Amino acid sequence: MSEAVTRSVHSASTSPGLLASLDPLLREWLPRQRWFAGKGRPVTGFSLVSATEVLPPSSTPALLHLLVRAHQPLVPTQSAPTHPADCYQLLLGVREALPPRLAPALIGRPAAGPLAGLTVYEALHDPRPADVLLEALRERARIGELRFERDARQEIRGDLMPRLVTAEQSNSSIVYGDTFILKVLRRIVPGVNPDLELPLALAREGCPRVPAPAGWMVADLAGDTYVLGVLQPFVRGASDGWDLALRELAKGEDFSGEARALGRATAEVHTALARALPVVTMGRAQMEPLATAMTERLKAAVQAVPTLRPYAPGLRSAFDALAELASEGRTWTAQRIHGDLHLGQCLRSPSGNASHASGGGGGWSLIDFEGEPSKSLTERRLPQPTARDVAGMLRSFDYAAHSLPRVPGWADACRAAYCSGYAEAGGLDPRTDPVLLRAYETDKAIYEVVYEARHRPDWLPVPMAAVRRLARQEPEPELS
Repeated sequence: MSEAVTRSVHSASTSPGLLASLDPLLREWLPRQRWFAGKGRPVTGFSLVSATEVLPPSSTPALLHLLVRAHQPLVPTQSAPTHPADCYQLLLGVREALPPRLAPALIGRPAAGPLAGLTVYEALHDPRPADVLLEALRERARIGELRFERDARQEIRGDLMPRLVTAEQSNSSIVYGDTFILKVLRRIVPGVNPDLELPLALAREGCPRVPAPAGWMVADLAGDTYVLGVLQPFVRGASDGWDLALRELAKGEDFSGEARALGRATAEVHTALARALPVVTMGRAQMEPLATAMTERLKAAVQAVPTLRPYAPGLRSAFDALAELASEGRTWTAQRIHGDLHLGQCLRSPSGNASHASGGGGGWSLIDFEGEPSKSLTERRLPQPTARDVAGMLRSFDYAAHSLPRVPGWADACRAAYCSGYAEAGGLDPRTDPVLLRAYETDKAIYEVVYEARHRPDWLPVPMAAVRRLARQEPEPELS
């Protein structure tokens, strides 16, 4: 490893023919990956941002780290990227032939170029490249343009067995010996990534609800820093909030105790973020454009999904009510938030159960602070009302309730318990501002309708049920 961490970029990684030889393979392989953001649009070509030889051709396997832009025609929708092409992080293993255990990782065999005749595959399936990444973090290595950093207060052992998490994710994750988990980001943008920024800020505040980063990998390119991955403690034996909710729902069990505990945990994270990072006041100048943007998204959604048209006036009333409050001089507090909060972004450790709900929030932790991938990094780092996170979780309870045979009142009980738990730890019940909460929940449900119509038509009835409810919902009096 000591030779690898000091070796400069050379050989295949600097060959002008490298990307050309990989092009036909990547056009076939890349769109099939769960984390590829440009599904439904053809890839017209690639451009190389960075190439680093981590393990040389003389080793078995060789390991290449690439940052590659995938060029695609833009589609004029609200989620279309504003930059010319998405940049992806690829870790490519190179062998003469793949052993059977790595067959699912195959990308292909280049017909020409510096890797002609060799086998290229997704390296994260292979323990050796995964070991190299952990060792580089442990040693704070520099490999070409790659830089590996770590928190010296956390010990990173070098004998931890890696395994790739095979569940579908928008990134890739490697678990090391049930001690650490390395999240390898796939869609890469320059700048401060909230998936590292916010957990570091919460660690400084001593917030136990978010695993503190033990290490991180970045690339320094042309004056910009790209966050490539974050290593955090692995919450051993933890249950994904979505899976846990569905298990309890399938058994007909009450989940409101867990929902209440999760509300407390969410409020604790919001409170710590407000201490760690700036808090701002949003008045008419900020809220009226926010309401206008929500209205514009509604108009675009009605064009994309005509089924929404009969409900559009009722849905718009949620945004009009928010703009009216702003015009009357109402102000709101905004701060850094999670940005994409739902049950799948929460973990409950074995020590946490519903009986702890009246205490410190049970064993719930919040993870994945990257925010909505469709939004720009600048948007994701803006202070926002905490109601946006709350609305995301309320919609998640609704999705869970519709995923299995209905248990009457299950989602309503969870939603109420979550808000009550939030009030216990945060001092303010989200339901005390029904206009703001309804606007954010409506905006989220409209987004879900468009997404499901395009990608999962069988799920469309779930957000449409929320649309019907929200369209006829009148703003309730504020809770005292």
